[in-house]
Amino acid sequence: MRVLGVDPGLTRCGVGVVEGVAGRPLTMRGVGVVRTPADAELGLRLVAVEQGIEQWLDEYAPEFVAVERVFSQHNVRTVMGTAQASAVAMLCAARRGIPVALHTPSEVKAAVTGNGRADKAQVGAMVTRLLRLDAPPKPADAADALALAICHIWRAPAQNRLQQAVAQNRLQQATALHAAKAASQAAPHHASKGRTA
Repeated sequence: MRVLGVDPGLTRCGVGVVEGVAGRPLTMRGVGVVRTPADAELGLRLVAVEQGIEQWLDEYAPEFVAVERVFSQHNVRTVMGTAQASAVAMLCAARRGIPVALHTPSEVKAAVTGNGRADKAQVGAMVTRLLRLDAPPKPADAADALALAICHIWRAPAQNRLQQAVAQNRLQQATALHAAKAASQAAPHHASKGRTA
């Protein structure tokens, strides 16, 4: 499984590609940051993020894209930029038919370090160890992107089983509902006549 992890941001959008399967050593294929100038117009910054992500998709052809789920912070301006960059990443993947998974920061930290409240240094240290790198990727956005990809590889088998179970349950419910409708339509209808006193 090859996963492109995206740590969304307008000024620095972390990107990292990891390949492997759960339970086996993983391999980093690439890591970097898509940058945009803070003083540029918003539309142009979003185009730059799109072009950067498209280049990564072209070069590495991932099977999945894992994006950090945007969560509420105190700084609304930061959240807006993160959400916009996240939407661009999802759009790029969807346009190519690549499945997108969203993972919360605490979910990623828990998967990679065992602690949902780990700091960036701990995440970087574990990413370095898990991918057998010489040094933690810089900046932290790049390490976070790799952590997202690792999280997805490790959690995807369980998530896929859960999604299949949910889909199977919905199918069974729809079949039962259809059968009940068919049975009620096939049953003879008797007009009830009200009695007058």
